[in-house]
Amino acid sequence: MNEQNKSLAVATPATLVSIAIEKGADIEKLEKLMELQTRWEQAQSQKAYSEAMAAFKANPPNIKKDKKVKFRTGAGETSYNHASLWNVTEKISAALSQHGLSASWTTSQEASNVTVTCRISHIDGHSEETSLTAAPDTSGNKNSIQALGSTISYLERYTLLALTGLATQDMDDDGQGGGEIKLISDKQKSTIIDMINAKEIDEDKFLKYMDVDLIENIAAANYNKAMAALRAAKGKGK
Repeated sequence: MNEQNKSLAVATPATLVSIAIEKGADIEKLEKLMELQTRWEQAQSQKAYSEAMAAFKANPPNIKKDKKVKFRTGAGETSYNHASLWNVTEKISAALSQHGLSASWTTSQEASNVTVTCRISHIDGHSEETSLTAAPDTSGNKNSIQALGSTISYLERYTLLALTGLATQDMDDDGQGGGEIKLISDKQKSTIIDMINAKEIDEDKFLKYMDVDLIENIAAANYNKAMAALRAAKGKGK
């Protein structure tokens, strides 16, 4: 193989464009070669992204479960650990950066819902994204901004986990041990929140009494206990 043929064998579309210009190729041929160059660059960028993501998944970050939740059921007390929102985001973002990857989020609102889109980009240009939508988290005594911020943080965590293909063990069944623990329904949660707000009850004290960190983590078996406590409570200033 002569030197010219060797050059052509390893030529990229960019070098072919240069050769075409030297040979006086017409505009139509140059435009086709430029389109070929663009597609080639996109393919190379996507390949680099895939290789980086594969390297990331080959040695995924160790996301420790840094938060403990406890329940009291008819069978006794049950507890489990789970990874906090901050912990998940911090560990994954740090690990991605080691492979030339970075995560970013955008948010949008429509009616009463907020949508969070997570995008992971590689330094070579290729990016992929996924979105999740939910209503603001109005549990407790959150104002409208706090409710929105809570949902955004939650969706940031789950879109990042979805896009990286990772999961923490507590995501499988929210720590319920394959369904052994049934939590209160959305309707029961709303009833509890309405009573807390109506009677101006100290939510932190109520949660401490129920041995949970969030209202939605109250076991269904303890719903009547929760309601009895709320009915008996005098509330602030009463």
